[in-house]
Amino acid sequence: MVEFATEQIICTAVDTGRTHDFKVLKRNRLPFVSSQLCLADRGYQGFAKRHAGACTPPKKRHQQPLAKEEKQHNRTLARLRVKVEHVIRRLKIFRIFSGRYRNRRKRFGLRLNLIAGLLNYELAHPS
Repeated sequence: MVEFATEQIICTAVDTGRTHDFKVLKRNRLPFVSSQLCLADRGYQGFAKRHAGACTPPKKRHQQPLAKEEKQHNRTLARLRVKVEHVIRRLKIFRIFSGRYRNRRKRFGLRLNLIAGLLNYELAHPS
C-alpha cells in the first residue's frame, strides 16, 4: 500500500511462493476505512465487492469494445496509478522484485520492510 500524496509505503504483505496480489490482500484482511479511496489495477476486479472505496478499471467484454466514457475512466485511473508504479520501480532498484529472490525465504518480508523504511526515510529527508 502506498500513500498517494507523499508516495510513502504504508504497509507490505508477502506470501510464500508465487501468489497473486489479490489473494495476498484477501488473506491479510487489511482494515480499510469506507471513506478511503483505493486505486487498483485490473487484477483486483473483485475488490470493489469487498471495499466501497475501491476503484478498478473496467475490462473489455468479449468481442465488445469499451465505451468512450470507460476508456476515459481507465486513462484517468492510469494517470493516478502511475505514482504507485514509480514506488514499485524504486523497490526494483534494490533488486528485491526485479529478479528471483535467492536468499532465505523467511527473511524476504523483513528485507522488504527494511527497504521500504529506507525509501520512506529518503522521501521524508531529501538531501
